[in-house]
Amino acid sequence: MEKIQHNHVQAKGLKLHVAQIGTGPKVVAFLHGFPEIWYSWRHQMVAVANAGYRAISIDFRGYGLSEHPSEPEKATFNDFVDDVVAVLDSLGITKAHLVAKDFGAFVAAMVGILHPDRVSTIILLGVPFLLPGLSPLQSQLHLIPPGFYMLRWMVPGGAEADFGRFDTKTVIRKVYIMFSGSLPPVAADNQEIMELIDSSAPLPGWLSEEDLAEYGSLYEKSGFRTALQVPYRTMMLPCGLDDGKIRASGLVIMGEKDYIMKFPGLEDYIRSGKVKEFVPNLDVTFLAQGTHFVQEQLPKEVNHLIISFLNKHCE
Repeated sequence: MEKIQHNHVQAKGLKLHVAQIGTGPKVVAFLHGFPEIWYSWRHQMVAVANAGYRAISIDFRGYGLSEHPSEPEKATFNDFVDDVVAVLDSLGITKAHLVAKDFGAFVAAMVGILHPDRVSTIILLGVPFLLPGLSPLQSQLHLIPPGFYMLRWMVPGGAEADFGRFDTKTVIRKVYIMFSGSLPPVAADNQEIMELIDSSAPLPGWLSEEDLAEYGSLYEKSGFRTALQVPYRTMMLPCGLDDGKIRASGLVIMGEKDYIMKFPGLEDYIRSGKVKEFVPNLDVTFLAQGTHFVQEQLPKEVNHLIISFLNKHCE
């Protein structure tokens, strides 16, 4: 960890934070989800650097140590795509392997379609290859209960009021515990999402209080304005790329105990092979004990899968 270097690069008029370790022409760019930041890839960055790759991990605009856009409420997934390309340009990187988690999967998929010449391979964790609008799952979306956290957080002002009752570190604690479960977080009609988890509940065994403090301090700085806009308030807005295909080789790593697996239609989308209509050259791996934060929960297993895949496609 102490060898990871930090700097800011200019991207579309904003200073974006980038963590880096390793050298050489083979580059792996890590893209975080929520409630994550660059730090969520700490185990993978060191591992791929030791395997001979240059690792970079980006804080998207409005996250972590990156600057907010002037109007966070107008941010879109396209802005995050621009962030990735701008960072690669600023660092003189012509092509990279993308490793993305959670909503970062949407960004990686969009980069793969819009900028195929910049992508070597794409590895996704926690969310398979999908685009904003969730087109392949549309027929199942009516099955989502109204108390599902995503629907609650899509409503402007709702999550802000819910989160605002607690300090930032407690919000992150609750979300990490909630997302580590095997059941989708659903609140009753008279209940707020944050009330699903007691503030004194213990952290998952693989997340330390020191880790939580790192996340808490960085979200204390950034707040949640951009984070609630992207992904939650733009997730259902089609990006106009549904007819595109990703030509790069892909790998999806999913935990069998990830609550996302119970999102209507998602497991069938993966297991039936329908996802391969979008990404023809795709491998899928399930980890039996894996939860949503599989890269932090099972770093050795995930590192092995990532490095083996990278080495296979760098020959």
